[in-house]
Amino acid sequence: MTMALSDLQSIVHNPIIPYVGTIPERLEPGTLIVIRGHVPGDVDRFQVDFQCGSSVKPRADVAFHFNPRFKRTNCIVCNTLKNEKWGWEEITYDTPFKKEKSFEIVVMVLRDKFQVAVNGKHTLLYAHRIGLERIDTLGIYGKVSVHSVGFRFSSESARHSFLPTFSEMDLQKIQASTLELTEIRKENVEKPGTPPLTLPFVARLNSPMGPGRTVVVKGEVNTNAKGFNVDLVAGKSKDIALHLNPRLNIKAFVRNSFLQESWGEEERSITSFPFSPGMYFEMIVYCDVQEFKVAVNGMHSLEYKHRFKDLGSIDTLEVDGDIHLLDVRSW
Repeated sequence: MTMALSDLQSIVHNPIIPYVGTIPERLEPGTLIVIRGHVPGDVDRFQVDFQCGSSVKPRADVAFHFNPRFKRTNCIVCNTLKNEKWGWEEITYDTPFKKEKSFEIVVMVLRDKFQVAVNGKHTLLYAHRIGLERIDTLGIYGKVSVHSVGFRFSSESARHSFLPTFSEMDLQKIQASTLELTEIRKENVEKPGTPPLTLPFVARLNSPMGPGRTVVVKGEVNTNAKGFNVDLVAGKSKDIALHLNPRLNIKAFVRNSFLQESWGEEERSITSFPFSPGMYFEMIVYCDVQEFKVAVNGMHSLEYKHRFKDLGSIDTLEVDGDIHLLDVRSW
């Protein structure tokens, strides 16, 4: 799956369920929690609770209750428990959990919400109703078999960059990675590194495209987004070598090139559309000899064969559309 166990700390192996454990560090934007396990055949429900303490009487507040259910209709119910009273339920019917199948849940802590992916696919968002600073306990209950629970804290994310998986994800401050990343010169930004960056964003790559070169675009999709585009451009001729255009209103990930003042044939085939309104994303564009490869949040999304052959004259990145642009890097 997306992340090696060596990338995580504080791993608990084969915990006995119900499991209640102290979270070893404070949850901050950028923290990842990875739970791997198996859904038994006789499951009716299970839950993962981010709790404020472990008290049973009175019951500790639950900041984020993540509850897959399998009776009648399969769904995931999310909620918050405050002063022993549940709030309003947020229900997701497009559930990735299946009986007698393994799963990997990745919970990403963001500034204003939790973002959950299951088996590498974006599943849901849940806005914070209780402050992150109060969460100190993880509880797992119900009919479920858990192989491992691991954490990656945002302090670690400055030291690691997992490619092609999630790299550092702190939305409040963009941290420099030790991977000798050279930030793109932001020609239209007064203060580099203060999100969000203004759109339309145009910047020259620190060195031109070529095999082995990588561009990373990090952002947050607007809640009412129709679409956005990320373009790699040959500045002199204004040819667009790679036009990436996710369209959220029709769930199409359109790719094309604009050569000699005309658009070519669109490519649209994709196994699953990786974007969702409100979600945080890291899009990695890797230039190979024959093609561009694109990954979103650590999952390979598509390849695009080079139509514009003079890779060395691709020297400009342009980003526009319905997103908050948080960071752009190339190396």
